[in-house]
Amino acid sequence: MARITIVETGLVPQEHRERHGSFPDMFERMIRAEDPMATIDIVSIPNGDALPDPRGLEAILITGAAAGVYDRLDWIAPLEDFVRTAYAKKTPMVGVCFGHQLIARALGGTVRKSEKGWGIGRHVYQVLPENGVIDGEAIAIAASHQDQVIEPPNEALTILSSDFTPHAGLLYANGTTLTVQPHPEFDVAFAQVCCDLRDGKAPDYVVTTARASLSEPMDNAKLGGAITRFLTRRSAP
Repeated sequence: MARITIVETGLVPQEHRERHGSFPDMFERMIRAEDPMATIDIVSIPNGDALPDPRGLEAILITGAAAGVYDRLDWIAPLEDFVRTAYAKKTPMVGVCFGHQLIARALGGTVRKSEKGWGIGRHVYQVLPENGVIDGEAIAIAASHQDQVIEPPNEALTILSSDFTPHAGLLYANGTTLTVQPHPEFDVAFAQVCCDLRDGKAPDYVVTTARASLSEPMDNAKLGGAITRFLTRRSAP
């Protein structure tokens, strides 16, 4: 039976948490849609939980956050050390949004706020053929970010890309680390919340276009299933 440790790095705003749940709640729903028997453990950095020794974990998923990986927060450096240890041990590990960026930075990549501004709403990414993890030619997923991986680490292969986000999905050379910029754990209702939160922060046309885009089909189940299989394949019988 698979056992996945979700490292919560940010909080859903309180006014939205009752309806939509926490980020770990969203990921748990995503994981159980593919593997109903998975065991989920949660380590919440915002709630003061200490990071466990990654060498004792079966699989790791690092969530999104409002923070930037370059912010001078006292928990970021220890989390980068945690990532490097897990990577060296070849512990299955996935990062999403902030997690995608933090893993890249911990392993030698460059992350910064993009001059392209806010990426919100439904984004379509091209899929690298025969990457071994995500099938198909393109995938549509909700995004919510300003920061981007500008230069991936040397050991990372870009497997998802778009004009807006050239390095939206990275598969690492150790074979057990996968990261993505968009949010397969977001349903359409919460993706709309993310658009609402950008009112007055992103240009009006960006928010309007993003809201309208969410009426188009999304591939959450496809990417969420691929991520879950990636995390649990070592635990499979």
